[in-house]
Amino acid sequence: MSLKSNVRSFRIAPARAADVADLHALVRALAEYERLTAICTSTEQDLADALFGPHPVAEAMIARLDPEYDDCIGFALFFHTYSTFLGRRSLWLEDLFVTPAHRGGGVGRALLASLAVVARERGCGRVEWSVLDWNRSAIGFYEGLGATVLSDWRIARLTGEAIARLATEAAPQAGLGEAGCADRR
Repeated sequence: MSLKSNVRSFRIAPARAADVADLHALVRALAEYERLTAICTSTEQDLADALFGPHPVAEAMIARLDPEYDDCIGFALFFHTYSTFLGRRSLWLEDLFVTPAHRGGGVGRALLASLAVVARERGCGRVEWSVLDWNRSAIGFYEGLGATVLSDWRIARLTGEAIARLATEAAPQAGLGEAGCADRR
C-alpha cells in the first residue's frame, strides 16, 4: 500500500528478513523515546529469530519512504493472542513507532490500518495494545482512530528472578514436566 504523508509518500509492507537491521534500529529508537533503553537488550539476531526463525512468534509491518524505499520511517510489530471470551484469536500490537520527523503525516495511521486489514482477513475478534499513561499524544491519536483506552485494566508482568522463583514453586507439582507444562499424555 503506497500512501502520501504531509511531507513525502511512503509504503507499508510486511517486513522481510532483509529489514531486520532497520527494524532493530527502530526498536532502539522506540526504547529511547519511551525512556526504556536500560531494559532494551534485544539483538538483531533475537529479532530475526522471532520474525523469521524456524518458529516465528511475531510479524511486522514496515513503513519506508517512496520511491526508493530506502528510508525506514516506522514499524508495527504484532502477534496473535486468543480470547476465551470471544472464542477467537486477536492481534496484539507489541510496538508501533514512527520516527519523529515523520509523525503527523499518516504513517502511524497507515500502519494501524494495515493491521486492521490483517485482523479482518484472519477473522480476529480484536486488535489490542498498551500505551504509556504519560504519552498523551499517543492516547489522543488512538482515541481519534476509534480505539478505547481501558482505564480499568493494568498490565501485570513477571521478569527475571520473579519468573525463576515462581517456576521453582510449580516444578514439584505432580504432572509438570521439564518445561513446567502439564503433561497431557
